[in-house]
Amino acid sequence: MNDTDTLIQVIAADDRRRAERRRFLGIAAGATLAAGLAACSGSSDSTPTPTPTDTGTPTPTPTSTVALDVDYLNFALQLQYLEAQYFAWATTGAGVAASLLTGTGTQGALTGGAQVTFTDTLLGQYAREIAAGELAHLGFLRSATGAAAAAQPAIDISSSATGGFTKLARAAGVVGPTATFDPYASELNFLLGAFMVQDVVVSAYNGSIPSIVNLLYINAAADILATKSFHAAMIRAQLYARGVSARTATDNLSAARDALDGPTDIDQGVTGDATTANITPTDANGIVFGRTTGQTLNVLYTNHAAVVGGGFYPSGIISTYFNTSAAN
Repeated sequence: MNDTDTLIQVIAADDRRRAERRRFLGIAAGATLAAGLAACSGSSDSTPTPTPTDTGTPTPTPTSTVALDVDYLNFALQLQYLEAQYFAWATTGAGVAASLLTGTGTQGALTGGAQVTFTDTLLGQYAREIAAGELAHLGFLRSATGAAAAAQPAIDISSSATGGFTKLARAAGVVGPTATFDPYASELNFLLGAFMVQDVVVSAYNGSIPSIVNLLYINAAADILATKSFHAAMIRAQLYARGVSARTATDNLSAARDALDGPTDIDQGVTGDATTANITPTDANGIVFGRTTGQTLNVLYTNHAAVVGGGFYPSGIISTYFNTSAAN
């Protein structure tokens, strides 16, 4: 096969991808899960030391790629509740509308949330842009999963000693070992709180997409990943611009997250070398890091053991196959 033939095949494949993407957006906008599946059925058959908690019932083995793909979207939806609630509270002083929190499983309560006082006008504008995007993602994922959409689980976005913000801040030395971290108390705290969550979600999408079979779902996840990557870069750039102390706090939070998800280095702070920043955390090939669902939950449960809840999700997430963190 010559180069011209290869190029023609690449262009044809890209055309098919765009057509499938448009088809999915039409389905997700108003169809139920059953309609969506019918339309695509032919395409797929210091280091923190948290205390482990009860691992509960073992995660069941998926019986089909369809069920597994849907649960990947539901996993993304569970992460989306956390993001949407945090940015909504920080920018408006109120949470997500109750109508966007229902679904399968037992709906949980939200703990915490407050409005941030933005004296930096530009940062306030950036924060409101991210908040609007996260709310749009929430609606999109709920529409995409249709009747199978899981409800919001119990989420803790407070400054409590058992919540994810304080546990990560303590592990990173951002606050003392008995102090609490309030992500709404200042603009810097808000950015650090956003960094704690947003980087992890980007790596979760990047790590999960290769495991999804259905092309429609792959396109949906990839589109959201692109947006979240812009948001994460904005947050990281803002932290870098705030000087040495902010950079150090960010670097230490990165190390704390990395200590939770296993021995492989898949997290980076914002500090580069003497002449270069590190706004985009990548490997030697310039590729953004990815986390498995289990590694993602290690960070969000703030626990290196295989458990089913803690940190940002006190009772765990509502997921059939991906509710347990990895054993690291």
